[in-house]
Amino acid sequence: MIFKQLCSVALVLFTIQSYGQLTIGGELRPRAEYRNGYKTLTADGADATLFVSQRTRLTTQYVLEDYTFFISFQDVRVWGDVPQLNTADKNGLSLHEAWGKVKFSPNFSIKLGRQEINYDDHRIFGNVGWTQQGRSHDIAIFKLENENYKFDLGLAYNQDAENLFGNTYSTPGNYKAMQYAWFHKDWNKFNASFLILNNGLQNIVEDEIRYSQTFGSHLKYKASDALNFNANIYLQSGKDVQDNDLSAYLIGLDLGHKASSKVDLGLGFEIQSGNDNALIGNKNKAFNPFFGTNHKFNGFMDYFYVGNHANGVGLVDIYAKIGTKIGNKSSLTATVHNFSAQAEIASNVDKQLGTEVDLVYSHKFNGDVTIEAGYSQMFASEGLKVVKNNFDSNVNNWAWLMMTIKPTLFNSK
Repeated sequence: MIFKQLCSVALVLFTIQSYGQLTIGGELRPRAEYRNGYKTLTADGADATLFVSQRTRLTTQYVLEDYTFFISFQDVRVWGDVPQLNTADKNGLSLHEAWGKVKFSPNFSIKLGRQEINYDDHRIFGNVGWTQQGRSHDIAIFKLENENYKFDLGLAYNQDAENLFGNTYSTPGNYKAMQYAWFHKDWNKFNASFLILNNGLQNIVEDEIRYSQTFGSHLKYKASDALNFNANIYLQSGKDVQDNDLSAYLIGLDLGHKASSKVDLGLGFEIQSGNDNALIGNKNKAFNPFFGTNHKFNGFMDYFYVGNHANGVGLVDIYAKIGTKIGNKSSLTATVHNFSAQAEIASNVDKQLGTEVDLVYSHKFNGDVTIEAGYSQMFASEGLKVVKNNFDSNVNNWAWLMMTIKPTLFNSK
């Protein structure tokens, strides 16, 4: 029904020969997963699980010289989570994005509504594209840019409903208020971004907003066509939601080397600070990457900072990777991560957490269709068993197969 309505709008706009450009796109992304120790260690007697999830999206974008209108509907499901003769879906159709961008001058615009926020390598702000539902924000972003720099100022304030009185906010996982400023500039071989984030979480019990501050930089340097460096440096201060004093940091460095036309090599590390023996007193030293696409970092099995490991012992991730092209349409990437705790886990417990191996194969069938497959295995050390409170020593692995079909259904250009 929605697709028919959008096509009708497209036909009307095309018939009246509007000066705007209308584009309608789609996405269908089913993914089969075998989980046997994904995100947490396998306990004795636990059976592995196998399922197929699917994301379906329909997007429309209308662009004029002075403004852009964009809307994205999506349906997220697991195959079989509703009966064949269903009267309603379990999750239902949802609105992933709905925003408008008004251009007040060649260099200044305002983008309002529900939207994805992606900056740099997605370490602090990302759309979490691996998850079928993705992440989007209700926010106003003031944008100033020219050929030399980009500057964004974001402002958000959340409520549960159109209340008559009161401002207490109880939606799980969301901030009550957020403000940030992001600045980016390119030079010849070097570019840099600077971020300041003021994130306010609602403490419902005491009916207060507790603010933390994250500030830092993402840096990129291209030494040559074959060698490049990426670095992240972020600090956190202020208060966490429990009113503890926050003092934390993240440092990361990634080296990329193009060994040949078909082989890419990578080496790097990331350190996120943590708390010794969990949080003690009113001092919190655990870094929180907040809205980053955390699946992209610290191993694909999502043992760290994907709905877990917050306010914990932190992380030291040292990794090496190799990617190779297979023909013109395929590639194979292998990554090895060695994990250890940044802070002390417990008395007489080694900080070593484990080693993870990630393999990913990708094949571009054509311009609209991509097929990908992956296999990962976690080799847990004693420290991870203590953190996860599981000493059963079982095999922990994960495999997946995904197809993405992403066509352009209509373009008035």
